[in-house]
Amino acid sequence: MITFLIIGITVLISVVAFGNYTIMERFIFRPAETGPGKWYRFFTYGVLHADYAHLIFNMFTLYFFGGVIEHTFKTVLGDQTGVICYLLLYLTALPISILPTYFKQKNNTNYRGLGASGAVSAVIFAYILIHPMNFMGILFIPIWLPAFLFGTIFLLISVALDKKQGGGINHSAHITGSLYGIAFTVILFMALADINLIGEFAQKISIHSVGDLLRFGY
Repeated sequence: MITFLIIGITVLISVVAFGNYTIMERFIFRPAETGPGKWYRFFTYGVLHADYAHLIFNMFTLYFFGGVIEHTFKTVLGDQTGVICYLLLYLTALPISILPTYFKQKNNTNYRGLGASGAVSAVIFAYILIHPMNFMGILFIPIWLPAFLFGTIFLLISVALDKKQGGGINHSAHITGSLYGIAFTVILFMALADINLIGEFAQKISIHSVGDLLRFGY
């Protein structure tokens, strides 16, 4: 699967970069130095991570949601087209999700950005769009919510934290990546398969009762 390939490449480069300052500095996202001849930073920052916890969390998440979305794309669009479109979703989400950061920090010579979370967010929200009533939760927290509700809460919290800033987490990349994942998938399915995902999303939610919205425990 392409998901395994993405994970493999990301893990390999991230681990090598942990012990190689030159690689880290060359490929990390630095808005003030991203321009002619260095546009590659819009992509390469996504294969770098701050530490093992950062790397493991992103790749663990991509493993679970990426595999499902890759399979869905292949089922709906055909193997070859599905693989290409899934890869496009992930790769294009990298520069798109970091754009707000670029415009905000392009004159800040001290800013550094890294991590695949913007692209991973795009994949997660493609999943939420297609499977809004599947239950999602956070590891070790025994509360599960329908995917659409989990995603809504995630976005609201991300917006609030982004306004506060600080914390070393690029919440704007999560927000932008999430919205891009939805837009990309909606347009893709409509254009190539004549499937109205927005309509299906609304229908899946409407046929469930309020009592189905919360479930506690594993």
